Amino acid sequence: MRKLLEDLERQVRGGNAVAYTALVETRGSTPQKAGASMLVFPDGSQSGTLGGGCVEAEVKRRALGLIDHGAAELLTFQLDDNYGWDDGLICGGRMKMLVDPIRPGDDFSYFEALNRQVAAGTACTEAIVIDPEKAGGGFAGDRFLLNDCGEMIAARSRSPVPGAVAEELRPVKQRPRPYVEKGISYLPFLERCRLLIVGAGHVGQKAAELAAQVDFEVWVVDDREEYANSRRFPAASRLVVGPVDTSLSGLEIDGRTYCLIVTRGHNHDEEALYHLAETRAAYVGMIGSRRKIKLIFDDLLAEGVSRQALERVTAPLGFDIGSQTVPEIAISIVAELIAHRNLGGIPPAYRRTSLLDAALAPESKS
Repeated sequence: MRKLLEDLERQVRGGNAVAYTALVETRGSTPQKAGASMLVFPDGSQSGTLGGGCVEAEVKRRALGLIDHGAAELLTFQLDDNYGWDDGLICGGRMKMLVDPIRPGDDFSYFEALNRQVAAGTACTEAIVIDPEKAGGGFAGDRFLLNDCGEMIAARSRSPVPGAVAEELRPVKQRPRPYVEKGISYLPFLERCRLLIVGAGHVGQKAAELAAQVDFEVWVVDDREEYANSRRFPAASRLVVGPVDTSLSGLEIDGRTYCLIVTRGHNHDEEALYHLAETRAAYVGMIGSRRKIKLIFDDLLAEGVSRQALERVTAPLGFDIGSQTVPEIAISIVAELIAHRNLGGIPPAYRRTSLLDAALAPESKS
């Protein structure tokens, strides 16, 4: 979404027209869910996707027709013989799309506000009127941007905000998925979480690449500048080069910080966990064999780190998908991070008993 909004702002500031399209409601089985968005440019090119296929092609066709003349419009598609046969999507689902054309000279303040919120990773919600009668007012396609307290940030509408908009708003801290209430589609933008990776080796590098793609803000800590640099971590917003203990002791670790310990050795792992275990971090995970983890836990207990803090540590980290290669290990780790972030914790089926009390077993890969 960040790239799409950047592309949108660049296009408009360049004096060009563009159509912003978004999937605002789905019913039944559909190839994409609400929140998907796409820009359509006058030459027929696009940025983003609504799921591909003939539905996307029809949205693009209609968007091109509205770019020069026309107001925001809602399109409804039933995935039946008309929109689904060629793509194998005859599943009875329904998709409702917003097509919102922006032309040079139009008021662009709404998109500027949305871009600022998304770029900063600040929680907010877009409320889009899709049924004015149920909403108690407004026009179809009216858009309102609200912060997590329900306060209006910006509006792109032809009428005052309907009262139902604030009444049905769910706090973003509850991590709601897109939903529809009283004729209004709500598209939440969740607060961006930070991922602190301690260890800039191969696993850390690949995990950083994947995590950035799923909207984590990536920080990297390592004592080797030849590893912790912008060439190897182009998506990292912060690189900290220095000894693990001094580097971590000065960092802000809050309740939206996820921590991965993937250093090159036992001593560095133990040092990192010593500094991170008792912080406010939402998640602390450490790579390694069961034997290494158990030994580190024993050492830290002896140094005064509480059992309660160590019980929160996920180790070995990553979902068990039979990982062998570095990319597979990174995928298993980032999948666990996504699940924890989006679901508020690791799903019960994937939870593991803490190694604090587990008997040592033969070593296994994370």
